[in-house]
Amino acid sequence: MSRLLVFGPGYTASRLIAAAQAQGWAVEAVTRAILDDPAQVAAMVARATHILSSVPPAGEEDPVLARHGPLLAGCGAWLGYLSSTGVYGDAGGAWVDETAPTGSGRRSARARADGDWLTLGARVFRLPGIYGPGRSALDRVMAGSAHRVDMPGQIFSRVHVDDIVSGVMAGFAAPAGAYNLADDEPAPQNDVVCHAARLLGLPDPPFVALETLSPMARGFYAENRRVANGKARRVLGWTPAYPDYRAGLRALSASTSPISASPPPAIAVGVQR
Repeated sequence: MSRLLVFGPGYTASRLIAAAQAQGWAVEAVTRAILDDPAQVAAMVARATHILSSVPPAGEEDPVLARHGPLLAGCGAWLGYLSSTGVYGDAGGAWVDETAPTGSGRRSARARADGDWLTLGARVFRLPGIYGPGRSALDRVMAGSAHRVDMPGQIFSRVHVDDIVSGVMAGFAAPAGAYNLADDEPAPQNDVVCHAARLLGLPDPPFVALETLSPMARGFYAENRRVANGKARRVLGWTPAYPDYRAGLRALSASTSPISASPPPAIAVGVQR
């Protein structure tokens, strides 16, 4: 039986767990409470045929590699890591693929972890903005927390969470290396939130000044790139089910509750893998 071990069962990894179980895989997960138990982790690693980490860096180190790097290096299992296209840094709106240099952007710790997992022989899945059920522009518009920023020419790539799941599962039979999992149409964030508002029958979100955003959000807007997915298509045989934000939001809107007379309070939407 194929046995998948997941370090960090967050938003994306939990959907991967469900998909793998639906296909008859045995799945175990290393939570934060288990991560510092070397004996328990060693036993779980020994049972696994496939191991995936979705744990982001903490400070300057990768917690999984810092605690269990030698164990993983010698385990003989398939290894995978959910990374970020933030490792490419700012490209001035140009296209980037897996041959582009990494480590020049604001996510230096992520870039080091990305490289360390590649050195171990992992399949490293570089992910742009992740959206899906409960975490999309639709939710931000309904919560009243969506906004537009007046930055002409600013482009972002994104990917539906279920397309990440299908890409990782396609990677179970693929050679080690880096793979960008992104949809086919990088687009301004303003276009995305306005499309979400139209799907919900609500007015376009207001403009806000970049200076009023949080430091994290300002860092997000400081980088501008288009992420190419050609390698994943060629090597993994992967095709996104949601090739652009319109297809993804349309599918999500079909299961979205109708708008109430009083919108719910604003919520903070974080980024997890």
